[in-house]
Amino acid sequence: MDLLGADAVLASNALSGKTALICGASRGIGASTARIMAAAGANVIASARNQDQLNHLVEELQTLGGGNHQSLVMDLEDTNGISSKINAILEGNPIHILVNNAAGPPGGPLLNSTVEELTQPFGRHLHAAHTLVQLLAPTMEAEGYGRIIQIVSTSVREPIPNLGVSNTLRGAMASWAKSLSRELAPCITINNVLPGFTDTERLGSLAQSIHDRTGKSLDSIHEGWMSQVPIERLINPLETASVIAFLSSPAAGAIRGVSLPVDGGRLRSI
Repeated sequence: MDLLGADAVLASNALSGKTALICGASRGIGASTARIMAAAGANVIASARNQDQLNHLVEELQTLGGGNHQSLVMDLEDTNGISSKINAILEGNPIHILVNNAAGPPGGPLLNSTVEELTQPFGRHLHAAHTLVQLLAPTMEAEGYGRIIQIVSTSVREPIPNLGVSNTLRGAMASWAKSLSRELAPCITINNVLPGFTDTERLGSLAQSIHDRTGKSLDSIHEGWMSQVPIERLINPLETASVIAFLSSPAAGAIRGVSLPVDGGRLRSI
């Protein structure tokens, strides 16, 4: 799936005039989401911790669509830093779309995880997302338009073996978002996207950790994953990004409080 095909998911310039803050935008699904939204006409604020990667991405975004794009170096574990940087942006630039996205915690059994190993991921994901929503919701309501999307995991529905901390965190994120869906202003929607096995660096690192722990070959690990997926392939990050962009568009105004899998049919639950 190329960028042109992904952009066809949205009407031309469907996000024109809207500003999107995309966290974790330096690579993977976050970077693909930035590309799709730029192609759909949005002004993209690409946020991550790596300035060099953001600079390269913003250069690429300038060639897509007609929006104005910028980078924002931000550490999601620094709540005070989040507040100061977002308030500075909001002084002259309302944000209409928020994509909450951050790197997942390391794998391992939950029973072996310390409280400290739970605390840091919750800060980077749940605490950061909550801080961002509190900062942005008033402006979204004043603008009459808000879209909040979390990039989470299929473990919201079915816990994934050996990802104990991540499973716990993702469930908390989904419950948080569902609670907010009953509280936010009518013009603001909040939804979760649940990626399945997606062709990203994160999936590669998970495969390597399984290999290191069990001795299984990377090929056999990949084959085992694909045996669970009816479409029998990895998801292209642009496919996931297209769903996120649709949920960010005016056409998705009636979709609120859902957790939507983009997993090739892997989940067995209804």
